[in-house]
Amino acid sequence: MGAGPAGIYAADILTKSDTPVSIDLFERLPAPYGLIRYGVAPDHPRIKQIVHALQRVLEKPEIRLLGNVHYGLDITLEDLRRHYDAVIFSTGAAKDRDLDIPGIELPGSYGGADFVSWYDGHPDVPRDWPLTARSVAVLGVGNVALDVARILAKPADELLSTEIPDNVYRGLAASQVTDVHVFGRRGPAQAKFTPLELRELDHSPSVEVLVYPEDIEFDDGSMAAIHSSNQVRQVVKTLQDWAIRDPGNRPRRLHLHFLHQPVAVLGADGVTGLRTERMELDGNGGARGTGAFHDWDVQAVYRAVGYLGSHLADLPFDHSSGTVPHDAGRVLDQDGQQLPGCYVTGWIKRGPVGLIGHTKGDALETVGSLLADLPTLRTAPEPDPAAVLDLLERRDIRYTTHEGWNRLDVHELRLGDARGRERIKVVSREEMLAISRDEVIHAR
Repeated sequence: MGAGPAGIYAADILTKSDTPVSIDLFERLPAPYGLIRYGVAPDHPRIKQIVHALQRVLEKPEIRLLGNVHYGLDITLEDLRRHYDAVIFSTGAAKDRDLDIPGIELPGSYGGADFVSWYDGHPDVPRDWPLTARSVAVLGVGNVALDVARILAKPADELLSTEIPDNVYRGLAASQVTDVHVFGRRGPAQAKFTPLELRELDHSPSVEVLVYPEDIEFDDGSMAAIHSSNQVRQVVKTLQDWAIRDPGNRPRRLHLHFLHQPVAVLGADGVTGLRTERMELDGNGGARGTGAFHDWDVQAVYRAVGYLGSHLADLPFDHSSGTVPHDAGRVLDQDGQQLPGCYVTGWIKRGPVGLIGHTKGDALETVGSLLADLPTLRTAPEPDPAAVLDLLERRDIRYTTHEGWNRLDVHELRLGDARGRERIKVVSREEMLAISRDEVIHAR
């Protein structure tokens, strides 16, 4: 259940085992690839190239893609147990983690994941996004926070060479943003950026990246992190170099602030500011408050403090971590006992940490557990592949297939080619379904 990288990696590993398999790869959206299609910023084509490897997996004869099928609504765990010997859930983590500070619910305060879904053309989000703020705060120091900040700060015309949907281009072109402030509660050595992602901030000729010398502080815990990790060392070196250089005069500015903990979003009917507390390092890589506060003049706040998985029907769930309890990928019930035939992999298993490639290790462990359990697995009562399609058709589910995805893929590439671009993403679920199912598309 889930045709993003985690689910496709699991399917690939299963096909390479010594056990003959037949795999149905269900996806809630009409198109596959999950995080690659709807979570990676459009100006990261290098990362999106992973799609080519995933596409080769979907072309394997043992695998059948069934898109636009919503687990828990269109198909249930009882249905799956009737038709399959085992089920692997790879539904990821798409929701924003909450941030419990006063004012976070004000109009003008947004979740970073929702904004990512908008600029990536996710069919379940509105087509428009309010971009009237001149000064914006982004809370968090991970790669998602950098993506959000970069897309907000970069002029829309610099994104025209990407697969950015037309509605997103129009929205960003009308944006009033001149300053984007990114806030982290700890020091530079504790930032979760990857070096490449950080350096990309400085590639736009229109965006000045600013780091403040007073924020460059290190304690014993920071030095230990720097000495033990080449990645941390590169991030710190880049930030130090930026802190001591003379600022330029580019028209937009992206400010990186460390040792500032957000404590309140200010405003009555909408965001008018952000209050932060100045922090100091505690010697162990952590931070403590100093009691000194600063109010920042911003008109919008984006929290990028982590993703959270969603509860899956008929499965146990840990609401604090947003994951399904498991033992090496085997789903565990409330009593800690294995739920027969049910497995998890990817972010719904381990939480939203690590890079996309790390899901391969997850999938390998989970598939290993499944294969080890084969002698004890209950055989599906109705394993005929045609029976599942009959079920979906009886329920009037307009499911899509791999062939349908190929039609949609060709259509998007042609849209881009007609306008001198690589691809233009279709963002309407109805249009995606019509194209992928080769249905008549009426005048828009």
